[in-house]
Order: sequence, then C-alpha cells, then structure tokens
Amino acid sequence: MLLVYVDESYSADWFFMAAMLCDGPAAIALTAALDAIVEKATNEHNVDELAELHGYELFQGHDCWKGVPPRVRIGVYNETFQAIADYATGIILRGVDRNGMRRRYSSPTPPHSVVLQHVLERIDIYAAQQGKYALVIADEVDEQARHRADLTSYQRACTPGYRSRQLTRIVDTLHFAPSHASRLVQAADMIAFLHRRMETHVETDERASRANLRLWERIEPKILHQHCWLPVS
Repeated sequence: MLLVYVDESYSADWFFMAAMLCDGPAAIALTAALDAIVEKATNEHNVDELAELHGYELFQGHDCWKGVPPRVRIGVYNETFQAIADYATGIILRGVDRNGMRRRYSSPTPPHSVVLQHVLERIDIYAAQQGKYALVIADEVDEQARHRADLTSYQRACTPGYRSRQLTRIVDTLHFAPSHASRLVQAADMIAFLHRRMETHVETDERASRANLRLWERIEPKILHQHCWLPVS
C-alpha cells in the first residue's frame, strides 16, 4: 500500500500541487526525521516546539520562523528535503496556468479540482505499474465534500478529458488532515511551494537562485512525473 500526501501552492496566476508517495515504514521514519529537524531548531534557535514545516513561512521568516536567520531557515529546508530524498518513494508534480484557463473557458473549473484530478490520475497510473494500491491524504481545504465526490465518480466511471481514466488503484476516499497534525502533509507543502516558486518566480538575487537549485537537486531524483498544463485559447 502506498501512502500519498498531497498539498498545493498557488498564486493569482498559477496553481501547483505536489504528491509525495511512501510506504508505511518510510512514513514512520520520515515523520521521525522531520520531528528531529524541528526539535534541533527548537534547541539551537528557540523555535517554537510546535512549529510547522511550511515553505512560505520558512522562506519568508514568518510565524514560528520569524527572527530565525536565513541561513538557519535554508538549513531546515535542506535537511527536510534530504529526509524526503532518503525516505520517499516518489513525487508527482502538476500545475495549471490559471490565466490560460480564464482565457480558454467562460466558466472554468476551479483550478484545485483540475490539478487534483491530474494528480490522482498519475497516482493511479504509478500504483498500477507497481501492482500496488494507494491511500491519499491531503491538506484540509474548502469544498472537501466536492473533492471526495469527484474521486468517487472517477472510481466508478472515468475522469473527464482526453486522458480519461477509471481510477481503480486509489482505495477508499480522499482523507483530509490538518497540516499541524501531519509532518508528511507539511513535507508535501514544502515541495509544492518551492516547485511553484522555481517555475513561476524570477529571483533577483543570484545567490537565492543557486540556493533553490541546490535544494531541488536533493529531491529531483525522486520525481516520477512533472507537468504544468498551459491551456491554449
């Protein structure tokens, strides 16, 4: 059984989602590793022991990471990505150009629904290739009932679109968990945030650009699939 942790990162123009896959033993080991990273930050830099690992807060020094030196925050990101590289089975990345959707459709489907469908399709494909089944855990969001209903329709019939597929390898329903209760959802958030930033944000500081690339290189070998849909009018 694959456990899949999903979170999103978005702006007015873009919507991205990351899915991190792992098995049960790896999920336990990765959770322990991430707990240890926060505990180290607590002991050495007085970070709140309840601090969460979130991409935006770490990059900007907000919330529990306020006042923590940039080198320390980058170090936390680095250690987190190394832990993901050590334990995760794989990573799936999907996105969509929101402006392209607005240009192409008079009443576009919400981007969250579109990208989640694409992520679920890729999870199902990978699970089928490996002869496994997958349970999907996502960060809490609005419209949870609608997302569950969408998955049910994909399981009973097919997904819409030209890559229509019946999802036979995703078990049960979508499970939503608050990020504060799951280090693995937090890990997915950190992947999604950095992915969106690297794909859509032009760094004015070359040092920041190099730091981002070094971070990404840690998890890049784990990427199973990566694509951003650019709708054409």
